[in-house]
Amino acid sequence: MAVAAVVILPIGLLFLLSGLLINFLQAFLFILVRPFSNNMYRKVNAHLAELLWLEVIWLFDWWAHIKVDLYIDSETLELMGKEHALLVCNHKSDIDWLIGWVLAQRSGCLGSALALIKKSLKFLPVIGWSMWFTEYIFLERNWSKDKNTLKAGFENLRDFPMPFWLAVFVEGTRFTQAKLLAAQEYAVATKLPVPKNVLIPRTKGFVAAVNHLRSFVPAIYNCTVAIPKDEPLPTVLRMFGGRSSRDASLELHHFKNSFEDMECHGIGRPKKSLFVVIVWSCVLIYGGVEFFKWCSFSWGTIAFCAVVLLVVVISMHVLILFSQSEKSNPPQEASAINSQDILKHKLLP
Repeated sequence: MAVAAVVILPIGLLFLLSGLLINFLQAFLFILVRPFSNNMYRKVNAHLAELLWLEVIWLFDWWAHIKVDLYIDSETLELMGKEHALLVCNHKSDIDWLIGWVLAQRSGCLGSALALIKKSLKFLPVIGWSMWFTEYIFLERNWSKDKNTLKAGFENLRDFPMPFWLAVFVEGTRFTQAKLLAAQEYAVATKLPVPKNVLIPRTKGFVAAVNHLRSFVPAIYNCTVAIPKDEPLPTVLRMFGGRSSRDASLELHHFKNSFEDMECHGIGRPKKSLFVVIVWSCVLIYGGVEFFKWCSFSWGTIAFCAVVLLVVVISMHVLILFSQSEKSNPPQEASAINSQDILKHKLLP
């Protein structure tokens, strides 16, 4: 992880400074354009968000060289990015959300890729703020509070001017062995089928989504992310370290190391994200050179630069912590089961 520590600072500086500029432009549009034309605001904001998200995709594609194989039928592949769609996803690794972004970027709808996510992410510097401007739906994971938030969020998408993807992680949290054990306990206690590879789905959000979106969203994409057994789970920290992995995004998967008769489609590695990162780097290097030409060398300048670098390090540390599976909370119903009950039952491995 020594390499990761070295690259976090320059990549974090690039992401934070360019992201703050994007956030400023998004706020400007939100205040001055959105009241007069919401469609215009959404279209321009989608391009701004894409300029930010592409930096993360560059990390995935060009730095870590993570390979994604897509197993899907040709008819659905042809429609991806051309229609509104509800994506029902599992949460196998720390970067499943990023795999969704990669697929959306390949399909041409990265700027309009949305998700139901926990409310705390709204306060993440740059990335959370940009999600708020892009109309992600933030939930407290408390149904009495979230049902009205969901209804308003879904209705707000009715007149969305371009194809969007709305991702729903029905497990409600990221997969870990500890959470699988809790899910198995809950399944035994409630006489549900005992899961082996996924957690017990939390269906209220999905049902609410189908009920509200069915009149204008024609498709549901059933997406399952699987990591081959001989590959390590990809994480944000592994990406910073430039450590590759291999993922398979499957439309149908029976949780074994074969993919039935589905067609395999390589999704490639477009140069667009590489171009965006190069342009952002040139802009910020030029701005940095001009800044140091303008300001005189002093202890105040050194202190200012030190504070900026400290903020970058802290921000990236927070982002990495938020991305880790171990830091996400398990479903309340699973954690409520008495942990001693498991001793009375034979659970599947």
